[in-house]
Amino acid sequence: MKGLPVLSLLLWVCAVYFVGIYLFVGGFLLVRLEVNRTSTCGDVLQPGEEPGDFCRAQPRFRRAVLLIIDALKIDFARFDPNNTAPRPYENKLPVLEETVSVRPSHSRLYPFRADPPTTTMQRIKGFTTGSLPTFVDVGNNFASSAILEDNLIHQFGQVGKRVVFMGDDTWESLFPKRFHRSLPFPSFNVKDLHTVDNGILQHLYTTMVGDDWDVLVAHFLGVDHCGHRFGPDHPAMADKLTQMDGVIRSVMDRLQNDTLLVVMGDHGMTDTGDHGGESQKETDAAIFLYSPSPLFPAPPSQSEPDVVPQTDLVPTLALLLGVPIPYSNVGQILLPLFPSHGLTEGAVGGISQLEALWINAKQVNRFLETYSGMAKDIPPQSLAKLKAEFSRLSSEYLTAVGQGRSPSPQLAASLQAYLTSVRDTCRATWARFNPLKMAAGLAILAFACLTCFILSELSLVLIRENGPGLKAPVVVALAVGGCVAAGQMLTQGYVEVAWCLAAAAFSSELLFLWRAHRSRAVTVAKNSFKAPKCTTWLTPRSLLIPPLLVPLLRCASLLSDSYVIAEGRVVTFLVFSLALYIPIHLNWDGLLLPPSHDPLKAAGLVPSAALSPSTVRKESSTLLACLGLLIGSLYLSLSFHGCREEQGSCQPSPFLSPLSRLQDNQLKNLHYVLSVCSLGLWTYLLRRCLRHYGNLNSSGGTVFTARWILPLLSVCLAVHWAVSATPEDSFRNLAELISLAQLALPRAAFLLLGLGLFLIWLDPLTVFVKTRAAATARSTSLPPPRYRASTGISPQAELHHLIPQIYQRMRCSLNDGELSGGGEVDSRPAVEAYGLGTVYSAPLLLFCGLLGIGLLLLHPEGMALSFLLLLLETGALLHIHASSTTLSGLNGTHTGGFNVPWTPVVLWSLAATQFFHATGHLPTFPSIQWGAAFVGFPDGHTGTMLPASLVTLNTFASHILFAVSCPLLLFWPLVCEVRGSRGGRTYGEEGEDAVMEMRLRENPQQFSSALLQLSTRYLFILGAQVFASVCAAAILRRHLMVWKVFAPKLMFEASGFLVSSVALLIGVTLVLRVDVAVGRWFKRLVPDASR
Repeated sequence: MKGLPVLSLLLWVCAVYFVGIYLFVGGFLLVRLEVNRTSTCGDVLQPGEEPGDFCRAQPRFRRAVLLIIDALKIDFARFDPNNTAPRPYENKLPVLEETVSVRPSHSRLYPFRADPPTTTMQRIKGFTTGSLPTFVDVGNNFASSAILEDNLIHQFGQVGKRVVFMGDDTWESLFPKRFHRSLPFPSFNVKDLHTVDNGILQHLYTTMVGDDWDVLVAHFLGVDHCGHRFGPDHPAMADKLTQMDGVIRSVMDRLQNDTLLVVMGDHGMTDTGDHGGESQKETDAAIFLYSPSPLFPAPPSQSEPDVVPQTDLVPTLALLLGVPIPYSNVGQILLPLFPSHGLTEGAVGGISQLEALWINAKQVNRFLETYSGMAKDIPPQSLAKLKAEFSRLSSEYLTAVGQGRSPSPQLAASLQAYLTSVRDTCRATWARFNPLKMAAGLAILAFACLTCFILSELSLVLIRENGPGLKAPVVVALAVGGCVAAGQMLTQGYVEVAWCLAAAAFSSELLFLWRAHRSRAVTVAKNSFKAPKCTTWLTPRSLLIPPLLVPLLRCASLLSDSYVIAEGRVVTFLVFSLALYIPIHLNWDGLLLPPSHDPLKAAGLVPSAALSPSTVRKESSTLLACLGLLIGSLYLSLSFHGCREEQGSCQPSPFLSPLSRLQDNQLKNLHYVLSVCSLGLWTYLLRRCLRHYGNLNSSGGTVFTARWILPLLSVCLAVHWAVSATPEDSFRNLAELISLAQLALPRAAFLLLGLGLFLIWLDPLTVFVKTRAAATARSTSLPPPRYRASTGISPQAELHHLIPQIYQRMRCSLNDGELSGGGEVDSRPAVEAYGLGTVYSAPLLLFCGLLGIGLLLLHPEGMALSFLLLLLETGALLHIHASSTTLSGLNGTHTGGFNVPWTPVVLWSLAATQFFHATGHLPTFPSIQWGAAFVGFPDGHTGTMLPASLVTLNTFASHILFAVSCPLLLFWPLVCEVRGSRGGRTYGEEGEDAVMEMRLRENPQQFSSALLQLSTRYLFILGAQVFASVCAAAILRRHLMVWKVFAPKLMFEASGFLVSSVALLIGVTLVLRVDVAVGRWFKRLVPDASR
């Protein structure tokens, strides 16, 4: 088998796809341009006849305490005295409403709206810089880099204010060496509800009574972690909110008159405790403002804001504490905190509403002018309109102040409207696109899809010895990429890697397509009398067949936000429809039922069918039974779907919640029993399949894995689930043992998984060999049948490519009889080789089964049933494919190759997407199951690579399993073949027994071609989905739902393609590894073959 050409072609195709994705994403998800300038005290001057330095004015407050309760949504902060049966998260913070009711001039409570993405790092950036985040920033949440833009922490330090921080260590990475004193605590372990909060409480009160601080920031994480671990509707949330109520009361008791208290949440949470998206439950947090001295000049009125944007906190705090507003701020002041114009003259820190609005507007206008001069991405019409509006307002205000008269009442409203317009314009503009990069990425992806399709259709031509290889395209790619780099150095003085990669990928694609076209033309010229099929592979009729029409229609549907929202159910329907197409198509061709009696066939005038009527009935029954199993699995898999915010009344599956969240013990026990039974059935079915085909008889590494590691891993997983489901306060005496088990059991499972996969890779053969004498001693009454390999070639050639005199024994063993191609030679001992018929599929099947259990470890326990359905659906698809292949050969016109049709490949790719949804995942960031990062690491991580890898494995588990197991589509029709199902002398005479996967070694070139064709077809389907998502994002980049629907879909499709490509390469490489091992085994078995 030609393993190296197959692998190199697949690597090249994947690399070209990667370059296209990299280019498009680089043009579509650019980070907003940061203006690295800072405000100073001399920048913003108070209006008046003698303007003075703003920072010299005495601030209204000398100190400030910022209590950030992570994920404090507004529902948690509200108090309803009429609610007699509150839920665990309701009415647990009465201090807020009590204070607002009793002391209205000292306090206010507002909804505090965050800009998506609602992840902690982006929210901290938002309410310290006053700027708006970009979509791509969500990827930096766990790799926080220092904030370079001007921010409140920097401004506090500039004017000499001492900032003391304690809590979430994200602040330390965002503001390194900016704090007077810092007490960070690890934040990534969402299962830890108390470490950060208790650490803060040890230092909070003692710090407050001291005099070595001016701004105190305390970031509590317990509420957020409780939501991630248990959800908001859990007793643990009630305990945590009650604790926060006590903290707020204690802090208020210790405040001095010159101190401002701000209690706020950085974001909200969904009903499942997640966040990251832009639903109202995720964006609406709470903000509570309080001071022992009067804070609001007037009681609450109808003019109070309904919602406070988070960016508005920045200019408000800056003006109240007497520091310059950060340079890049686009927020506006919270107006009720400032007195009306004309009521503050001579007062301490008396900045009126109009003065504050003017300072705010002047700062925003300065930023707008600086940014528009650097980025050039704000629409000129909008920019001119905003500049004209500020010029008019500035003239009106300064004229009124210069003449000593009071400005008109409408001026304040006009300034507010101007600030709102600037923020809206920036929000619409900061989806910065690079059209050139996007177009280059689209072109490379389009040509990659075309290349992949041509590779799949011309795989046999391209895999030949004299076929077009990759040497020339790679050399040209390197040369072109080098020339572009040199040109950039000469003209620009630096190298932009993206364009070098684009030039290299595009040139290699074009050259390969040209060489493939020439190679096809030469093949057609040489074989024109045979009219090969490769001459008509690009006609509309060949492209619009139902198996290809389904994915093409699905790709077109990706332009619809309604389809993306309902994709889980739609893909389930597509799998069902395409699977139903198989028996309908067979019946249409008259192949599903045994052929009727034909007197011409009986007389021998017309060739008889290749299969007997009983065989046809058996295969048809198998196909229909597996179709029923598939439909049942599809129906049950709908019970494991999650819910998007847009789906309204949808209720997420109860199996998505970990057992530790369930409060009903009977329901918890039922879920646990179902999960363990599903896990046990997964293990049993795998071992049963391997035993059925005789793959558990040898003593190699793969068999050791199947016999011992597989069941041990299952037991380890079941015990881990039991320990994880145990409430923390159930066995206080065993608390240390339970925490040790939570650490040791998953790590032991990871170790067993790694050992098992390594042993399969190291020793993949599952063939058990013994002499005939040993076999006949056990069963002398059953003489083994013989298979005579009649191929028309010499016995010496047979030693290289065939297994002489191989027969199938009890459907699970293949035996080597005579060593010569002719008659029986009794003087030469024959051997029995058990498991040889499934030598390729057995290690791959075990590899996928073991990997599936490892991926299940990263999911909630309830997903075990979903994984079992995945196994059953996979088996049903494989048997449907095998039976349809057998029945398609009913008329005896089998081509003699091993090519896998489009229908099973499309079904396989659709099933991967279907089970992405059936394992509770969605193409949205709130649906990411972050808890996977802490399986085996309950105390958190020191870096980000390992947790990111665990979350990726959890998210794309279905993509990984279906991609790795994709070569099974090539092997399964051979595993399930029946005698005579593949007509023609190429595979033996009429009386032969099925030799299963050994046919692949009879024609290594066809084996290589079929493996390459299958892999490229699968990559083509996945690549077409990515290309469609890219087109949708490019075309709809100004669509209302682009950042809510299309951009996340693009990110998930691109990430899924990257993961699937790597997994497919692993599966193909394992097949090549098995092929090498089989070749060595034959050399050891028949030493003459090496002579």
